[in-house]
Amino acid sequence: MISFLLLSIMANAQWKWKNVDSLFQPLPAAMHVYATHDSTEGKPNIAYYVSVDLKDRLVEFTTQVGNGKRYTPAQFFEQEQKPLLVMNTTFFEFVHNRNLNVVIKDGNIKAYQVHTLTGKGRDSLTYRHVFGSAIGIDKRRRADIAWLYTDSADRYAYASQRVIHTLKDSVPQHTKAEMLRYGGFKKWKMRTAVGGGPVLVQNGEIQITNNEELKFAGKAINDKHPRTAMGYTADDKLILMVIEGRFPGKAEGASLIQEAQMLQQIGCIEALNLDGGGSSCLLINGKQTITPSDKEGQRAVPAVVVIRKK
Repeated sequence: MISFLLLSIMANAQWKWKNVDSLFQPLPAAMHVYATHDSTEGKPNIAYYVSVDLKDRLVEFTTQVGNGKRYTPAQFFEQEQKPLLVMNTTFFEFVHNRNLNVVIKDGNIKAYQVHTLTGKGRDSLTYRHVFGSAIGIDKRRRADIAWLYTDSADRYAYASQRVIHTLKDSVPQHTKAEMLRYGGFKKWKMRTAVGGGPVLVQNGEIQITNNEELKFAGKAINDKHPRTAMGYTADDKLILMVIEGRFPGKAEGASLIQEAQMLQQIGCIEALNLDGGGSSCLLINGKQTITPSDKEGQRAVPAVVVIRKK
């Protein structure tokens, strides 16, 4: 786990966020949009976030998957009958358009965590067993971020409220009992959830679990890219953030550390990183916030988070 002291974080980075609701109307009273163009450590920066009141019953939080296909966020927007918000979520592989993280819709698991990574080169006969992170919303509209174990034979995911170190051995796949032995797991009865990683903020402090979740190798934690993230605040606001990047001189993106700083600054007590890079895209009433970095425009993805008016 990579930790950073609050005082040093606040001394090194501050962004001023401007309410830009007027650009994305009509919006319900529970939902607000903010943007910043303030530089990040001297580099040009563009970022947006949406704050939504989790307790407002006039707003619905859900997900959608492509069922073996990938669609752009704009295509999901049309398929979902033009909801308030569509944002990319999970990491995925291109060959089978498969989500690599959990997706839960209406209490049903639509995609599962990938728990085993095969070693490469001299380590091709070793396996690393990981517990990836996710953010969920339960039936009482409470948000939570946890580290999960999922199994297609089970109705519910299992969650640990503490990060679990990766297991490395010569076993291609452990049993459910063996996996759950490693860390205080309980059934995670969420109505809506999406996975990603690593976790960025815990208990209001920047604590990045990249070393445990094995998302980015070596010094890649410091690389600057477009980013997508979700978190929540102590006063029950769900936060959805995107950071533009890969546009030299205009918007150069953020490191995981800088992304965590932004989320902490706006009040997240827990937050996690989602798939970024060319996948990063946030639509509000069908209108783009950041410009996607792929030259083709919006990247097709196999899962999105959706917010709509009931």
